Amino acid sequence: MTRPATREVALVDLLDRVLSTGVVIAGDVTLAIAGVDLVRISLRALVASAGTVEQAPATTGADVDRAGRCAGRRP
Repeated sequence: MTRPATREVALVDLLDRVLSTGVVIAGDVTLAIAGVDLVRISLRALVASAGTVEQAPATTGADVDRAGRCAGRRP
């Protein structure tokens, strides 16, 4: 069995790519006891450089879906 070709990526290259394009990290945390939801926290974080954020079109929270994509844009 042969291994597929792999490409090593340096951490600095990965960080540069993430900061230049930006990435949204989203998640939900629910605290429940005996099947009863007590606390629900929705988290969303944007990781990007200041220059990338300045160049991006302004959106409101309603324009961003749960996957972090702007509404109306095609993936």
